[in-house]
Amino acid sequence: MSATAPARPEAAVKQPAAVRPARPRRTAGSRLSRWLGNSLVQAFLVVVSLIWITPLAGLLLSSLRTAQDNAASGWWTTLTSPGQLSFDNYSALLGNTGITRAFWNTVFISVPATALVVVIAALAGYAFAWLEFPGRDWIFLLVVALLVVPVQIGLLPVAKLFGQLGLFGTIPGVVLFHVAYGLPFAIFLLRNYFADIPREMLEAARMDGGSEWRIFTRLVIPVGRPAIASLAIFQFLWVWNDMLVALLFADTSSQPLTVELQSQVRQFGSNIDVLAPGAFLSLIVPVVVFFAFQRHFVQGVMAGSVK
Repeated sequence: MSATAPARPEAAVKQPAAVRPARPRRTAGSRLSRWLGNSLVQAFLVVVSLIWITPLAGLLLSSLRTAQDNAASGWWTTLTSPGQLSFDNYSALLGNTGITRAFWNTVFISVPATALVVVIAALAGYAFAWLEFPGRDWIFLLVVALLVVPVQIGLLPVAKLFGQLGLFGTIPGVVLFHVAYGLPFAIFLLRNYFADIPREMLEAARMDGGSEWRIFTRLVIPVGRPAIASLAIFQFLWVWNDMLVALLFADTSSQPLTVELQSQVRQFGSNIDVLAPGAFLSLIVPVVVFFAFQRHFVQGVMAGSVK
C-alpha cells in the first residue's frame, strides 16, 4: 500500500492575489486630443471675453478723445495714434454740476436700497426658515405671490400714495419703492438658502445657550454669506441701472445718473465729450462692485451643487 500524501495546512494554501484594474494606457493620440480640447475651450473663452470687453474698451477710449476726434474717426484709431487720448473730458465732467449731482444721487439711492433689502430679507428669511409663528406658511406664500406682480402695475398707485405722504420727487421715495419691490425676491432667495442649513447645527447652538439673535448673527450670517453677497450684487446692479422708477419718482434735484444722461442726450444729442465719460462712470461702478464680490458671487451660484 502506498502512503497517502499528508494534507497541506490551510496556512500553506496560497490565496489568489487581488486583481487590480489595469490603468488605461495613455497613448500619444489621447494626449493630443486632450490638449486640443483644452486649447479649443480656452480659445473660445478668450474670444467670448474679447467680445464682451470690446464695448467697454470702446467707451473708455471714446471718453478720452475730443469731440472733434470722435466725429472724424472711430475709437480704434487711438491704437495707432495714442496722442489723441487726454483727461480733458473728465475734467469737464467734474465741472458739470448736473452730472456730479446725479452721480451722488445714484449713490444715495443705490446704497440704502441695497443695504435695507439685504438686512430685512436676511431677518425675514431666517424667520420663515427656522422660527415658528402663526400663519408663517401663508405669509410666505403671499410673499412668493408678490414675485409675479410687475413693477409697472404699482407705479401710478404708489406715485399717488407718495404724493399724499410728501415723498414724491425725493430720494427717500425712490429708495422705498426699490426696497418694497426688491424684498419679495430677496426673502424668497435667502429663506430657501437658510432652510438648507442642518437642523442639528442650530439645535446644538440652542443647547449651548445661544439666543436666536446670537445664532442668527454668529452662525446663520457667516454660513449664508455667499447667498447674501449674491443678493447684494443683484440688488445694487438693478437699482444703479434703473431708469423707469427714477424717471417717474425723482425730480430734477433727486434724479440719478441714468435719468441725467438721458436728459443730456435729449438736450445735446452730439455732446459725446460729456456723454461718453458720464456713461463710462455709470458703467465702471457696477463693474468694480461685481469684481469686488466675485468670489462670494461664485460661491453663491455654486451653493447646493455639491452635497
